[in-house]
Amino acid sequence: MTEVRRRRIEDEAALHAGEAALSGGEVSTGAGEKRNSSAADSSDHVDSEEEKIPEEKFVEELAKNLPQGTDKTPELLDSALKDLPDRWKNWVIRGIFTWIMICGFALIIYGGPLALMVTTLLVQVKCFQEIISIGYQVYRIHGLPWFRSLSWYFLLTSNYFFYGENLVDYFGVVINRLEYLKFLVTYHRFLSFALYIIGFVWFVLSLVKKYYIKQFSLFAWTHVSLLIVVTQSYLIIQNIFEGLIWFIVPVSMIVCNDVMAYVFGFFFGRTPLIKLSPKKTWEGFIGGGFATVLFGILFSYVLCNYQYFICPIQYSEELARMTMSCVPSYLFTPQEYSLKLFGLGKTLNIYPFIWHSISLSLFSSIIGPFGGFFASGFKRAFKIKDFGDMIPGHGGIMDRFDCQFLMATFVNVYISSFIRTPSPAKLLTQIYNLKPEQQYQIYQSLKDSLSEVLT
Repeated sequence: MTEVRRRRIEDEAALHAGEAALSGGEVSTGAGEKRNSSAADSSDHVDSEEEKIPEEKFVEELAKNLPQGTDKTPELLDSALKDLPDRWKNWVIRGIFTWIMICGFALIIYGGPLALMVTTLLVQVKCFQEIISIGYQVYRIHGLPWFRSLSWYFLLTSNYFFYGENLVDYFGVVINRLEYLKFLVTYHRFLSFALYIIGFVWFVLSLVKKYYIKQFSLFAWTHVSLLIVVTQSYLIIQNIFEGLIWFIVPVSMIVCNDVMAYVFGFFFGRTPLIKLSPKKTWEGFIGGGFATVLFGILFSYVLCNYQYFICPIQYSEELARMTMSCVPSYLFTPQEYSLKLFGLGKTLNIYPFIWHSISLSLFSSIIGPFGGFFASGFKRAFKIKDFGDMIPGHGGIMDRFDCQFLMATFVNVYISSFIRTPSPAKLLTQIYNLKPEQQYQIYQSLKDSLSEVLT
């Protein structure tokens, strides 16, 4: 009897405890705990009790530990602008550092293709670091092993593959003549795959019981980061080799669109554009779009006059260095176009590249901003304002390059689809990789073909 009464009291206590937990938003019963406990014991794929806490709780903890850069201002500048309202203070700070970045970009262009490629690599590494740092906070909270080391290892492996591909494509003829590098060229993709497999095995060996979901999520996080950052930087390098104009014009268009959308939105913005980014307005979007198209036409016209910008970058065997001299192609030679307007005919001399620049400017002003909206959604998911605090008034490097990566892909696809012609250097690289008898066969075929043409 005493035992029955004791059990009844325990049951009532458990019932009251369950009701109290339900009213506070936390449902937990003795039976539920028992089921969860037994399930955890019977399966390796169930996360620990700590991981069953709603994600929002540790997301808020992440936001506290991540740098917030928009409000970070140098002390001297902060004291000089202390009397301005916050809105105008942010305007001035953004303006100052925008011009500093534009001047820095001009200096890098002056430094030549190599300076641009090194800068692209540095920006890529910094963007990757800013994205991975968010995942690193998850790693620190849960004490997961090897996440940071694996992330940087995969970055190194990806760069070895992609930059190696560029070297093989553009300098294969020279590299093939160096015996100690021939092995690396011939088996480049196999070596790249072997390096990746080492990282893959390393990840599998690092898996910890009851944290599988978190670890696979971070593994996916790393690979998506590599896709967004490393792949795009590889495409940027390819664009540079096609001629600096294919890099400078699209990058400048994104900068122009970003700046002018901010200006139009600041002074005339009234109508919200998208919930992901509440400060973006239709007025800024439309004003920035028109300004970008106009800027693209004028800027392209100026650059088309200089060989330094329009010539593809090629390796000269005679000079033993990269060269940027060429006979301007059709795209960069003025052509006559007849226009009829209101019954009046007019002939214009225009570089054909101008028409392509209009396509690029339309993409950068209509689709380009969605790269920024994507980044805004990502930041909102983690309740952070910026990816970093490197640039006062702007945030991190990723905050400035979120639209650039999308633009780089479009430019590369555009060149491949509408512009690029077969490259003799790439064909020679492939021929040098053939066996001697196969090379001789190609030689005979070319000889017969050319003799027919000449006769």
